[in-house]
Amino acid sequence: MDSLAAHGVTLVRAANPGPLTLAGTNTWVVGFGEVYVVDPGPLLPAHVDAIAAAVAERGTLAGIALTHSHVDHVESVQALQHAAGSAPVGAAADAGADATLRDGEAFGPLRVVAAAGHAPDHVAFVFGAACFTGDAVLGAGSVFIQPYPGAMAAYLDALRRLRALEPAVLCPGHGPPIWAPAAKLDEYLAHRLDRERRLLEALERGLRTAEELLDAVWDDAPAVLRPAAQATLVAHMDKLRDEGRLPDDVAGREGPAA
Repeated sequence: MDSLAAHGVTLVRAANPGPLTLAGTNTWVVGFGEVYVVDPGPLLPAHVDAIAAAVAERGTLAGIALTHSHVDHVESVQALQHAAGSAPVGAAADAGADATLRDGEAFGPLRVVAAAGHAPDHVAFVFGAACFTGDAVLGAGSVFIQPYPGAMAAYLDALRRLRALEPAVLCPGHGPPIWAPAAKLDEYLAHRLDRERRLLEALERGLRTAEELLDAVWDDAPAVLRPAAQATLVAHMDKLRDEGRLPDDVAGREGPAA
């Protein structure tokens, strides 16, 4: 049976469960000797101590890789450097990073894969046959897409690119490891395209406001996830607008998530 250990990976999960973080933010400790940490997570002393201990079991901290800049993934960077030793930070966004990472580049043993959508600065990392997906793919449920220009098209492209890599395991930012990556990525692509289909059907029925469209297309979203669903709705509408498929009379950027 495959295991994270067989891929040179250790999972350290933060105690910050919630509707968007699931059981908590996943921090990944990667390699031996020169050890890399992917997404050190929230600033919780016990979590930082657990990461530092996992690093010490493997070697010394050589780098900290960030999939994106959301606080639940990056907040403990400085605390980890203090606890485990100073090490360079690599991220797609240059703010606070020692290395600005671009698609196809290497950061130590990690290969960078552009994976925008959930955030404009989002990347994934590949280490051997393991792929660290951040919030591009979760171990359970789906992710919200931040509405910025080109976000949804970029996200669908990212899912297809990750699918083409044929990794053995996806190591997500939240939720359990995914040992059937192809099936999960196919599921994610089908889910997004199904939402688009439902949105087009709602538009054909004459629905025009963001509130009406959200009620029709995301009728399964619990109240606590409604703002995230609304953000994703706007990203879907932006894609349709870019493709010339959104009616001109749609009110597309209303509401707190827009």
